Amino acid sequence: MTNMLDLSGKTALVTGIANNRSIAWGIAQKLHEAGAKLGVTYLPDDRDRNKGKVGELVAPFSPSFLLPCNVQDDAQVDGLFDAVAQKWEKLDILVHCLAFANKDELSGNFTDISRDGFKLALDVSAYSLIQLCRGAKPLMKEGGSVITLTYLGGVKVVPNYNVMGTAKAALEMNVRYLAADLGASNIRVNGISAGPIRTLASAAIGDFHKMLHHFEETAPLKRLVTQEEVGNTAAFLASDLSSAITGQIIYVDCGYEVMGA
Repeated sequence: MTNMLDLSGKTALVTGIANNRSIAWGIAQKLHEAGAKLGVTYLPDDRDRNKGKVGELVAPFSPSFLLPCNVQDDAQVDGLFDAVAQKWEKLDILVHCLAFANKDELSGNFTDISRDGFKLALDVSAYSLIQLCRGAKPLMKEGGSVITLTYLGGVKVVPNYNVMGTAKAALEMNVRYLAADLGASNIRVNGISAGPIRTLASAAIGDFHKMLHHFEETAPLKRLVTQEEVGNTAAFLASDLSSAITGQIIYVDCGYEVMGA
């Protein structure tokens, strides 16, 4: 099928790729297919294993750069955008696929969530969107599109999601405030609330296989959402076809969100 979206001449910075199951990887794939020029980040580690792993994964996309980005390190984030400015004349698309919480904060009693665990989840999963938008704004000289990933657990209680639900709620409110703040610069900010997909992050959620089974039984389309479908929606939000859409959370979940159970 011919891809009707044309992102030729647009530059896209994609964060959050960990492996080929990452939703971020699916988004990068669709942006590449539509003609966008990609820049990719990875989470640095002591032995640079992530750099090699992510680099090998995105090699078919011929990215303009592969740079470290730990959003808890302000200097590293500043360095990322300095490098983007040197490599590209402008930035058109920012894809934020970053979230983290300690595994022990995702189960048990919500009242047992630790202060440090709460801070960590909110910092990495929600504040980082504000942080990256601040760096991207001066580079989006002709306007731009910011896309983040959220989940139903940010608006409804989902078992074994706990502190990440609070983080996603904050992230979704950030989408709205950032849309209002950046709209005058013709920068649009939207979130995709994807149905559950088997990823490295989802592996930390207790009884995830039960969640998938319930989702498949309950969703109107009676199936799971695919990585490709989330990527297609991201490509649409990155394109001029969505030029009047901002501040929105778009559900890509086979209709699960509309159901009462």
